[in-house]
Amino acid sequence: MIKLGVNSVLFDGFDFRTAVENVAAAGYDGIEVSAIHGMCEHLELHRWKEQAPDIRSLAADHGLDLLSMEHAKLDEERLPIAFEAAAELGIPVVNVGPGGTSDDEASLKESIDRLGRMAERAERAGVTLCVKAHVGQSIYDTPTTLKAMDAIRTNGFGVDMDPSHIYRAGENPEKALPEVLDRVRHVHIRDCKGRQAGPGAPPDQACGRGDIDLMAYCKVMVDGNYDGPVCLEVIGAAKHELPLNRVVTIAAESYGYLNACLRHLGGRD
Repeated sequence: MIKLGVNSVLFDGFDFRTAVENVAAAGYDGIEVSAIHGMCEHLELHRWKEQAPDIRSLAADHGLDLLSMEHAKLDEERLPIAFEAAAELGIPVVNVGPGGTSDDEASLKESIDRLGRMAERAERAGVTLCVKAHVGQSIYDTPTTLKAMDAIRTNGFGVDMDPSHIYRAGENPEKALPEVLDRVRHVHIRDCKGRQAGPGAPPDQACGRGDIDLMAYCKVMVDGNYDGPVCLEVIGAAKHELPLNRVVTIAAESYGYLNACLRHLGGRD
């Protein structure tokens, strides 16, 4: 069964307990822990051993699985610490962006080489490093994702398939997903209106509010027997100074939409 979760970055500006309580109340199966340096650090890697017991117990007390961790930056100094923390917490996936610059072969090669080295470290730690295509960075669409997949063969590497970035790269995500699905180990999901560089205001990122055909995307996941995490990733709530009730609305509305789609398609009990 596909498990639904929320990246705690949606609750940037609120503590991790608040995120857990509201994600559980909205009906989700689990949570992705944000460890994004400089944006939202519900897990601070320099003191993860101190935080780990509380993170573990909060999730357990509210019936949530720790589905993944977002580190975001492809940082060779910090990522091994993230892998250690993830392994100790039982988090199977650490998500990053590729960094670099679009349409620059040297930058793409550098990102792929770095991803390969870090994926080997992830495999030794017992976790999977996932990268997503990211607008403006070296891996930003399906062709560049396929180049990374071809170059990195370790089991410690996977794809985090985010339909909003693929959509904003000019592709239709439901058509792109089959090309990479055999290496997809995580899905960041959100909607967006238009194909501009940014994902838009947080409410417009709620699933079902935008232009992406997320029902068709869910059908590809189910038909392809994908059974990994699908985590809502909505950014900008703190920047837009959204109060807690509006943040929770985004989470709850997205759960209702995704759960209905996946139940209809047979992807959830």
